[in-house]
Amino acid sequence: MTLKLGVPSKGRLMEKTFEWFSKRDITLTRTGSDREYAGAVHGAEGVDLVLLSAGEIPRELAAGRLHLGVTGTDLVQEKLPLWEQQVEQIAPLGFGHADLILAVPQLWIDVDTLDDLDAVAAAFRAQHGHRLRIATKYHRLVREFLTDVGVADYQLVDSQGATEGTVKNETAEMVADITSTGETLRANHLKLLADGLVLRSQATLWRSRIAKCDSAERANLTDLLERLHG
Repeated sequence: MTLKLGVPSKGRLMEKTFEWFSKRDITLTRTGSDREYAGAVHGAEGVDLVLLSAGEIPRELAAGRLHLGVTGTDLVQEKLPLWEQQVEQIAPLGFGHADLILAVPQLWIDVDTLDDLDAVAAAFRAQHGHRLRIATKYHRLVREFLTDVGVADYQLVDSQGATEGTVKNETAEMVADITSTGETLRANHLKLLADGLVLRSQATLWRSRIAKCDSAERANLTDLLERLHG
């Protein structure tokens, strides 16, 4: 058996992860074509590279099929209930920064804070006979956040893509989504709530608390983590 390291399978996240390991004298390489999710690890004993989508990595860590994995804070906390019991954060990697935020139409000139939102949501339900709709793919994180701040009159609408366009398309009244620059929000005439930051996220190296290790694997894991921290 060997240790399994899960890394995003394409794009900037994969490239930046490869660079991060390379700076620590561990070379990750993709083998085969872009359609083949195969890779190799050089410079670390007993470690296999597994290329997956960033969204799959939390599940594989929680199932114990990966020992280590690189994915966003947002994906771990959204996809894994009681995530602290299933994974351990090893190191933030310093890239892939994004904020999960709440945004409303710019035309809502009197709505700038969560207190304003709470009042508007109650009035919206009274006027329209249904709750204000928030488009998002981060149901767990948004629901927990709004519960903590006391906003109740809303319903979450699932959106797996082009979330910012749901207000224009009239399938939602506001959105909760990941943003790094805010440009897409502004292009869709949305504005961030002043206190609507749900979570700051970045690419992070995680260790599975579930994955089993024999003595040799445990020794290799300890050695690898010491090198990465060093």
